[in-house]
Amino acid sequence: MTEPRYGQLGPVNPAASSGSGDSAPPARSRTGWRPSPVFLGIVAVAALSGWVLWSGNLSWGIGLGIAAFFFVTACWVITLCLHEFGHAIVAYRNGDLSVAHRGYLTLDPLRYTHMLFSIVLPLLFLVLGGIGLPGGAVFIDRRALRSRFAQSAVSAAGPLINLAIAIVLAVALALREANTPFWAAVAFLVFLQVTSAILNLLPVPGLDGYGIIEPYLPRAFAAQAARIAPFAVLGLFALLWIPAFNAAFFSGINGLVSLLGVPDGAVGAGYGLYQFWRQS
Repeated sequence: MTEPRYGQLGPVNPAASSGSGDSAPPARSRTGWRPSPVFLGIVAVAALSGWVLWSGNLSWGIGLGIAAFFFVTACWVITLCLHEFGHAIVAYRNGDLSVAHRGYLTLDPLRYTHMLFSIVLPLLFLVLGGIGLPGGAVFIDRRALRSRFAQSAVSAAGPLINLAIAIVLAVALALREANTPFWAAVAFLVFLQVTSAILNLLPVPGLDGYGIIEPYLPRAFAAQAARIAPFAVLGLFALLWIPAFNAAFFSGINGLVSLLGVPDGAVGAGYGLYQFWRQS
């Protein structure tokens, strides 16, 4: 998700949109683009746990489940970072140089504006419900962007990265030679990417889908939508806990995942493996 002149799930620090403090002109140095140690550490966790799943040194059971848990969780945080990097790099290329100063180009999840809503809640939804909740929130100074099209492109970049990741993983699944715990976890990751992309593309104030159309809306309407954005997002996610809405939404998600060629049952197998604490 991007965060324009208002907070996605709460008010943004006024200093962020003023001419002082956090919005100071960024230094054009390589360190502003270098992947952060935090991000590299998450990549290392994904690689190690993925190797355990790939090698099959553990039998089906709680051992592989724990490996799948770390692999999927680490990969999910990585894709959250890539999603927000997509917003930031498009903003940077279109005039908002402040994203480099704020560290958004380093893929560091600790740089996001709301740690609770950026990382904690998405991980909680993942662990408890297997839902790819859109996470992350980067502050974009939309006044610095060169056009309304640029503003729309910034909002679209994040979900498009999720869709691209889903397609790459689905192609890898299609080329696999056997059904293994590793590929079951990958199938679950495809499901999470599709879920996150579709949720983010909904035209709900506070989500990227609304951000795509917001530049073309009447300013009075956009101002009102900005005020209700936090409640609209929370209301949408509350709907996901209503059985009828949940069933209809995820029926559509499963249909899209099937269109990508993910085998029937593979997502369920990956999710079952991920929730190792439920394994007997």
